Amino acid sequence: MSSTVQHTTGTDETLYRPGRWLALAVLVLAVLLVAVDATVLGLATPFLSEDLQPTGTQLLWIGDVYSFVIAGLLVSMGSLGDRIGRKKLLLSGAVAFGAVSVLNAYATTPETMILARALLGVAGATLMPSTLALIRNIFHDSRERSLAIGIWGATASAGAAVGPVVGGFLLEHFWWGSVFLINLPVMAVLVVVGIKLLPESKNPVTGPWDLISVALSLVGMVAVVYAIKEAASHGPSWEAGAAALLGIAGLYGFVRRQLTLDTPLLDMRLFKHRGFSGAVLADLLTILGLSGLVFFLSQFLQLVQGREPLEAGLAELPAAIGAVATGLVAGKVARRFSVRSVVAGGLAAVGLALAVLTLLGSSTGYPLLGAALLIVGAGAGFSFTVTADVILSSVPKEQAGAASAVSETAYELGAALGIALLGSIVTGVYRDFTAPEGTPAGVALAAHESLGGAVEASTVLPPHQAHALVGAAQEAFVDGLRQAAGAGAVVLLVTGVAAWFLLRGQKLADGVEH
Repeated sequence: MSSTVQHTTGTDETLYRPGRWLALAVLVLAVLLVAVDATVLGLATPFLSEDLQPTGTQLLWIGDVYSFVIAGLLVSMGSLGDRIGRKKLLLSGAVAFGAVSVLNAYATTPETMILARALLGVAGATLMPSTLALIRNIFHDSRERSLAIGIWGATASAGAAVGPVVGGFLLEHFWWGSVFLINLPVMAVLVVVGIKLLPESKNPVTGPWDLISVALSLVGMVAVVYAIKEAASHGPSWEAGAAALLGIAGLYGFVRRQLTLDTPLLDMRLFKHRGFSGAVLADLLTILGLSGLVFFLSQFLQLVQGREPLEAGLAELPAAIGAVATGLVAGKVARRFSVRSVVAGGLAAVGLALAVLTLLGSSTGYPLLGAALLIVGAGAGFSFTVTADVILSSVPKEQAGAASAVSETAYELGAALGIALLGSIVTGVYRDFTAPEGTPAGVALAAHESLGGAVEASTVLPPHQAHALVGAAQEAFVDGLRQAAGAGAVVLLVTGVAAWFLLRGQKLADGVEH
């Protein structure tokens, strides 16, 4: 599939497309768009809670419905891009993403906010597979592609840093909805510049976009994630069981249908490649271990340690710095040593850093937290960059959209499951705290919904009683956070061991594809 070749001038123009690095700059704008949106929501959660007054369950839905929907649609959208053109899908999705961001900004009820986040997931599902698929088709030299993927991943991490910092500035000067409006200028630049610079690419041999497969994928993924979320939050129930059965039936039907179609949405034979399957599994479990913790970290920094939004955003920078630094060199390190050592080592580093966070307390100094976040970012940068490269290198470029969608589905599904499972650990531990004696029943009920709810509810109490209520709520929240960090650490360490075996013998390609 790949080899080192001697080039003529014409071949250079084909393999080393002029303007490819400018095209990459446009693609990473789309990544920036999605990454910023994901992180500013976490920072805005305390303000959103105060204004919209969601219940604890509604707050979790606001946090994870975006991932639910995007996970259900990514494979379908990746396949659609392969058929109609990845550039066309990317630019259309960017316009939709910007428009729906306005709906998010001006949501007035928890229900409206959940709907707006779901619609944003539909738009977001068009962006990420298209960016990775276009990189696969723009960069034919495998070493250049590794660097491009590293830049792609580093930009996602940079977006995770830019989001809290810019969002923190906006939250200190404007209302919480302004954090979504920052998507608009990025979207405008992406569309205007992308029209001129991005080359169109698609699979030359395609069949119809099978709507039955789209429906089966969406129903299966959303129902399974919903079932896990409900079981984790409220224990086993007939509703969770029914949703699980519906989801399993939907996914089983999807797989069976793909095996019978001449041109499936997803070629299931890709999973016969051990490296491909191992990389996908590593992505899913890594994000599962991280996301639930990250979702609640902004609340810890603001509502427990009393940091202002901008300060809380800056406090999360080390994770992004670590991910950017390692993402840019991950491909080179994996070629120097091995794919499995870089991925497994990165996962182990993240797991150990999360284990350190089990020591977290309300008064923990920043050096411990900052060092742990730096290691988390560095380990994730190594792992994600190399697994993305493995996934893209494992398939023909005509199937780049579908393969990219599998990678992104693992990411988004892991995020949804992480928020559902680890977030439910935090929420479950938090709701068990005992309100101080004499707290009015209505105030205690509101305080048990969320930490933001406790802070808001305490304002009607006398100062000494309010301080006692908030203190008890904060201690319970931190206890839940410690337990979630421990669970995440176990997941990451086990995943590191699994990656060591699954990625045995896997190598990144060298030379130029032709």
